[in-house]
Amino acid sequence: MTTVKRNEVLLEGTAQAAPDWSHRNHDMDFYRVLLRIPRLSGTPDLLPVLLPESLLPDVRQEDPLRIRGQLRSFNNRSGVGNKLVLTVYAREILPVLDEPCNQITLSGTLCKPPVFRRTPLGRSICDLMLAVPRHYGRTDYLPVIAWGQLAVQAGALQVGDPISLEGRIQSRTYHKQTETSMETRTAYEVSVMHLLEPEWVD
Repeated sequence: MTTVKRNEVLLEGTAQAAPDWSHRNHDMDFYRVLLRIPRLSGTPDLLPVLLPESLLPDVRQEDPLRIRGQLRSFNNRSGVGNKLVLTVYAREILPVLDEPCNQITLSGTLCKPPVFRRTPLGRSICDLMLAVPRHYGRTDYLPVIAWGQLAVQAGALQVGDPISLEGRIQSRTYHKQTETSMETRTAYEVSVMHLLEPEWVD
């Protein structure tokens, strides 16, 4: 048997600006927009969303937007910013419910040893890298973070173990010293809310 590979994202927030053209692939234009989703801490998540041209008529600046899609990764070869770039690929736009939403369900395989540590205040934290295959032989490599008792469980995993989880996608700003200046950058990761039993197929 093999584990079910799943990558499902459901977001509802506000488009920060009108979509900008991103790139063209297989005779289709793609556009990028930042989606602002509030969270309990008061600091909103600003998540990059990639839209195929067919969905553009449904997106307007400052309007609520509810999308279903997948979290995708690709390597940044420009030499600027993170080496691993994450974006939400929108597959469909749904009717707005006027309820901020940030949900992701992932099933994949642990592809690096977990990094378990404790914060200065003693809270457990564990960093994971999850490999989730998709069509055409490609694989998305997605950074995942777990806290508390979930971090303890995740820290016991080994490379090659199947993982299924529910969580949210969060954005985090940090400062990076370059050769010429201090730059403010943004990182994205999946914060685990629940670890699930992996699903299996024959």
